[in-house]
Amino acid sequence: MRRGATRRSPDESLTLTASQIIVLAIPVFLLMMLAEYGLSRYRGVQVYRFSDAINSLSLGGLSQLSGLFTKLLAIGIYSAVYKVVALYPDQAFWSTWYGVVLALVFYDLCYYWLHRAGHEVAVFWAAHVVHHQSQQYNLSTALRQTSSGALLGWVFYLPMAVAGVPPLIFGIVALIDLLYQFWVHTELVRKLGWFDRVFCSPSNHRVHHAVNDRYLDKNYGGILILWDRLFGSFREEDEKCVYGTRGALRSWDPLWANAQVYAQLAQDSWRARNWLDKLRVWFKPPGWRPVDVAQRWPKPAFDVNQVQRYDPPLTRSAMVFVGTGFVLLLTGVAALLWSAHTLGAATVALWSAALLVIFWSLGAVLQSRLGIVAALMLVSAALATTSAAVGLLQLHYLFKPLTMAIAVVLVLRRGGAGPSLWLLVAALLASLAGDVLLMLPGNLFIPGLAAFLLAHLCYIALLRQQQAWFPSRPALVLALATGGAMLALMWTTLGDAGLKLAVSTYVVVISLMAAQAIGRATVLRDRAATWVAVGACVFMLSDTLIAINRFLLPLPLASLWILSTYYLAQVLIVLHAPRHAEVPGGTERAASLPTQTDIASGHAGQA
Repeated sequence: MRRGATRRSPDESLTLTASQIIVLAIPVFLLMMLAEYGLSRYRGVQVYRFSDAINSLSLGGLSQLSGLFTKLLAIGIYSAVYKVVALYPDQAFWSTWYGVVLALVFYDLCYYWLHRAGHEVAVFWAAHVVHHQSQQYNLSTALRQTSSGALLGWVFYLPMAVAGVPPLIFGIVALIDLLYQFWVHTELVRKLGWFDRVFCSPSNHRVHHAVNDRYLDKNYGGILILWDRLFGSFREEDEKCVYGTRGALRSWDPLWANAQVYAQLAQDSWRARNWLDKLRVWFKPPGWRPVDVAQRWPKPAFDVNQVQRYDPPLTRSAMVFVGTGFVLLLTGVAALLWSAHTLGAATVALWSAALLVIFWSLGAVLQSRLGIVAALMLVSAALATTSAAVGLLQLHYLFKPLTMAIAVVLVLRRGGAGPSLWLLVAALLASLAGDVLLMLPGNLFIPGLAAFLLAHLCYIALLRQQQAWFPSRPALVLALATGGAMLALMWTTLGDAGLKLAVSTYVVVISLMAAQAIGRATVLRDRAATWVAVGACVFMLSDTLIAINRFLLPLPLASLWILSTYYLAQVLIVLHAPRHAEVPGGTERAASLPTQTDIASGHAGQA
């Protein structure tokens, strides 16, 4: 047996984690969604839109990944309270069928109040809003879950710990309550008579998801609708539901979906002049704003008749790419959820971060923020970085050169002419050569350094087009001083004169590249130039990390920090670098810079 490994008992080997149960449920969820889609087509109604469903499923995937960490906090606090103050910790009682039923009813009552707080207290709404952002109402909406709810939601379940419900029983009934709520997210099941009066049903829950005035903030029950009848929050479905939120998301970005309301609350809190209002923003009902903030930054009143569906056009090629990518992504998520308990926390976090980048990239393609090739570059960069950080070197050797090869294809497909295009291509090819040289066996550090030196010289020449040399003297001084300080710090560790010369030359060139990029940005003062300058500075940071790790002291997770900053720099430069076309007479005109739309539209990004 391998030293340090632990042998699981037969009973432990047969026990499934909550994440593994979710993985086993995924095929059931997908089959039920497929059946719902087929039935809707048969009835001649549209209940699914491709982009909306992908966005909902992406948020479900992110919720499960974040839950690998946030649920540990919730369960940990619950377990601690249970051990200290449990009033009736009778494991035998709570393990009986009637004990489990009692615990389930208890849980559903606690869930009712958490759910109600999620609609009546702004900070809880900021987490819960994710579930309501879809303008469709179907089974994919059920899987649209928050990634931050567990950070505060645990408070509402502490009465169960105090009562003595064991953590294992708590976890079981929580899963039952969650899984029950899947089937009620459909428009295809009409009213169910007596069932609607007792249980949360499709009709009852449609009301809950609607933004109609008469339906707003009603029907919170998870399994039992009796709680709403008891506490005065019940409303029967009697008019057509309009779905979504009153502060529409209008985005397929799963990260922004989780951050939207938090960002709005933080903005209002920052803008409020009264210090008490800065705090009230977070605990007042959603939509409340300080008087001075509402006066200076007014928002239009909500009108349900003016609700517009967010549905940007999507090309067939983008749909095929996102659909195929999402199937592969879902497979990766399932694999991580299944094996997470056998992996270290750092490994789980690294793969979760890589999957998050891929989720974001697919969302960016859906709303034409990125094109297919640009998204492929990001995906490849994420996999190259993570595979190196976790020690899967064969995978790393595949994706590291592939990333820069995709970057070259992206630039060539975008088009352009003149020296700028070819300088950018040359810089990327030189970077690709440097990547390959540094991966090959043997001491090829100097040849690799030379390749990246050439890449930086090409970048300097690229950023010099139609600009003066180093137009910002303060930027030049600062960049050279930063490089000089780094060089002085590691000078005694460089060894022979040849290495000192090579490293010194490289430090000067990367410093000049950053200075040229910053100076260009101060002259042009546009978004693209600013992002290129940021990319150049991040490139300098990446090289600094390499120097520290190689010549001063080993960095923890060095591959992660070095490669993530390296690829971030390359992506920023590739997406925003200037492209020029020569015109007769020797003058040059600027071709269209890659704006936020061009970056991934059919003209720039689908390339």
